[in-house]
Amino acid sequence: MHRIRKWATSAQEQVGGHQLLHMVATDASSKLGINWTATVIPRQYASSQRIASILSRFGKPQAAEYLENKLPTSRKARSGDLGEILAGQYASRELGYRIITRLRWKDHPEMAMRGDDIIGVRISRSGPIGFLNGESKSRAHLNAAAVEDADEALQRNNGLPSPHALAFVTDRLFENGDDDLALQIDRAQLQQGITEQQVLQLLFTFTGNDPSTFLRNNTAKYSGRVKRLAVGLEVPQHQAFIESVYTKAVAIARSS
Repeated sequence: MHRIRKWATSAQEQVGGHQLLHMVATDASSKLGINWTATVIPRQYASSQRIASILSRFGKPQAAEYLENKLPTSRKARSGDLGEILAGQYASRELGYRIITRLRWKDHPEMAMRGDDIIGVRISRSGPIGFLNGESKSRAHLNAAAVEDADEALQRNNGLPSPHALAFVTDRLFENGDDDLALQIDRAQLQQGITEQQVLQLLFTFTGNDPSTFLRNNTAKYSGRVKRLAVGLEVPQHQAFIESVYTKAVAIARSS
């Protein structure tokens, strides 16, 4: 499947010892972005196996209904979810991290999940396991306060992924039969200890306005020792983009 870079141009700059990436979609490329994101949505809220099981036992309308019941309908919940989804897709497809899709375990479609937004892991053949600790913010009009809020969240626990978040990841991996990766994470966390050099922080924003000044100023002030990547994805008509993504995801579920 295409990456975000296929429908958003990007410009990268160095800010101190850290990286800032500004990605911009146009009115024309946003249509591709909507189609791309809509196809990603179902697997964020339910596993392919779960949907296939309902489809085979009960039929297409029931499988579509199951998925629709898991999707948020309010603008706020959709905005927050989609920011987290896009951040996870960026971390997975652009950076090569294995991401656990937390949204499958939401208590209620309209409720935000607590804890770290994005946790990723990456296995190295020549070194220790790598971790990604990410926070996402979705705003039609981003401001400095939202970026500072994400910055504060990333700096908790000395900038490392929280033990609770890592336990959530390993529990899900064991449930999915990925015991080897879960054990590697457990070993790093509980036996060896995770160092700052093993971690990359991702501060991801999904906005309708230009986020680069806010991200640049915040990154310039950041004095933590964990390497940070600030990514701002800017799309025109932010709220309309979100609505179109969820509307198309439902349409795809009903027709597939």
